[in-house]
Parts: sequence; structure tokens; C-alpha cells
Amino acid sequence: MRTAPTVRQQRLGAELRKLRERAGMTATQAGARLGADQARVSNIETGRAGISAARVRILAEMYGCTDQGLIEALAVMPPGRKRRWWEEYREILPAAMLDITELEHHAVALRTAQTSSLPGLLQTAAHARVVFDQMVPPLPPHEVEHRVSHRIKRQAVLFGDSPIAYTAVIHEAALRMRFGGRRTTRAQLEHILAASERDNITVLVIPFEAGEYPGSGQTILYAAGPVPQLDTVQLDQWHGPCFLDAEDQLANYRNILERLESLALKPEESRDLVRTIVQSL
Repeated sequence: MRTAPTVRQQRLGAELRKLRERAGMTATQAGARLGADQARVSNIETGRAGISAARVRILAEMYGCTDQGLIEALAVMPPGRKRRWWEEYREILPAAMLDITELEHHAVALRTAQTSSLPGLLQTAAHARVVFDQMVPPLPPHEVEHRVSHRIKRQAVLFGDSPIAYTAVIHEAALRMRFGGRRTTRAQLEHILAASERDNITVLVIPFEAGEYPGSGQTILYAAGPVPQLDTVQLDQWHGPCFLDAEDQLANYRNILERLESLALKPEESRDLVRTIVQSL
């Protein structure tokens, strides 16, 4: 069982701390009014201590928050008793991978930009297997298979019973890389084409001819929360995923995504380019 708080638990605590600080109240004062000590409040704000939905509402009211949308969004963030599907991977995969899964699961919309790899939510099992086979240091075969199955299950946010809106900006370079040979690459691109025809999925391709672009080629995932204050950016880095939620950071990455989307072809033109690449295989 995981002992460290999840990124979602940490985010709930951070938002409660923001409300407290805006109210000009110390953790000691908040604890006294809540019937707890300062340590309890501090542990809640770092995600190390649990809190019920009822107490979230009590704290928000105590801090003078009148934004009911934000209050209700915070009230559903404490982990309930229901065990989510990704918990079966808790002792198998890195915790950060499950944090991304939880972020996607609770998002109301997702936007991503990728220049050297294909979005995980649009990968076939065969393509994902090749990706994980290239990990450094190498992964044992059983862990590769765990990662592949986890990646495919994550895709329920797009292809399940309640699919969310998803916009993927993909550079032509990523589409032309042959992971696993022609057959695997062709099947992968055909899968992206089919996905792009769904009402909730938009695929935009930046062609080589577009020239320079912002973002230095970094993979960006922008997860829209139930209220704008709970939006999150996730970046892929060599040491693992990085999660950002400061207002200026969110605004910066929204601007980057908007710039990238403006450089990309329109949806049908993007499909035409993908079809051209498929035909060349």
C-alpha cells in the first residue's frame, strides 16, 4: 500500500492551504477552530493526513470561500473507499505513472503536444510495447507487459462509456518514426486516423514545413479540472513526470499550446498528412 500522498492528495492540501493563507489565518488558528492541533492542519495541507468531504466544506467556509464550484470540486478530491482500477498496479509500477492516470481520470478535458513521440492515450499495444522495450535501463519482460496493459487501460478516458474531450498536437517527426517496423507503424497510424474521427478526439499535425515552434519539443499534457483553479500541467522529464499548477505556469502552457495548435494543420488536413505517411509505408 502506498504510504506517500498521491499528487491529487497533495493538490487538495495545497488548495486548502491557499484558502487559509488568503483568509489570513495561521495553521494554529485553523486547528483551534477545527478542534485539532497545528500539526493536523499541516499534515492535511501536505496530503499526509486524510480529510473527509464534510471537513473540506467546513474548512472552506471557515476560510471565507464563497466559490461553490471550487468548494464542491475540492470536496470530491479526498480518496473514497472505492478502489480504482489503477490500484492493482500500486506495487508494480512507479507511483508517478499512477498519478498521471489519476490526473487523466478526473480531468474534464485533455490537451497534449508531442514532437518526438506519440501520445500514450493514442498508442496501440504493439507500439507501446516497443516504447517500453527501449527503456534505459532495460525493463524485464513482465514489467513491460504490466506497463503496456496499464497504458491501454488508461485509454478508457477517451474510448470508454464517458469519453472526455481530447486534443493532440503531434509533430510530423513523431508520425514518421518507425517503432517496431513498417507493420507496427502502419497499424499505429491507422489507429490514430480512426481515433481522430471520433467526436471527442481532435488530432492536429504540425508539418515539417511549419518551421520553428515554441516549447523546445517538450511533451506537454494539460489536464482541465472541474474548475479552472484545479487545472494541472504534466511534463515528461528524464527523472520522471513533473506536475505544475501555479496560475502563471498554467497560463504560460496554455499560451504555448495555443501557439502550437495555430501552427498545426486543420483536422482534415492533418488526417490527409497521416494518410500520406501510411501510404508511404
